[in-house]
Amino acid sequence: MEYNTTRKKLVIPQYGRNIQKLVDYTIAIEDKEKRKELAYMIINIMGQINPETNNNSTLDTKQKLWDHLFIISDFKLDIDAPYPPPSKEVLYTKPEKLPYHTNNIEFRHYGKNIVKMIEKATEYEEGPEKEALVKAIANHLKKSYLHWNRDSVNDNLITDHLAQLSENKLKLDDDYTLKSTSEILSQRRKKRFVSKQKDGYSPRSRDSRDSRDSRDRIKRERKK
Repeated sequence: MEYNTTRKKLVIPQYGRNIQKLVDYTIAIEDKEKRKELAYMIINIMGQINPETNNNSTLDTKQKLWDHLFIISDFKLDIDAPYPPPSKEVLYTKPEKLPYHTNNIEFRHYGKNIVKMIEKATEYEEGPEKEALVKAIANHLKKSYLHWNRDSVNDNLITDHLAQLSENKLKLDDDYTLKSTSEILSQRRKKRFVSKQKDGYSPRSRDSRDSRDSRDRIKRERKK
């Protein structure tokens, strides 16, 4: 018995082992015209096997089939094809690594947008507008922190983070108090409740439906 693990590895598995054997057989044919004739027959079979390349009405599809044929033959098939064979060097050359943006955010749980807001706030002139913006940012920091740690958060910690992110350019007034943790969490629960109501969820409506279904079921049983 012959196992796949002992057989030659398929170059393009989607066409199957029989196509691989046909290509190997075609390579060994000495007559160039016979090689060409058999190669065209293989191309037709490949188009039928692979539905994605079965649309032979486009030039791109035809060229793709011929490219696959040359790749399966390990570029050893010597025939006059309607398309030039693909470059072996280009095919097996690894693509260059894409450069990724490295955004060094000191506190990732706050996100990049809040860092941009803080940078913009540092450019504001001193006055009521800047003061209001700093307060809004600080409360947003606390809200974001509670998303990450739902238990509690010390306001002094938020003040310290604001100072670090702004390089000590933004500070809260000493007499200003941030929103309480309970207030922030209750607002979040309220938003979730409103969102569920918009989606058609209502505990009362569900209870009424259950009661109605129970009454209908009792009536049906009485009729029996």
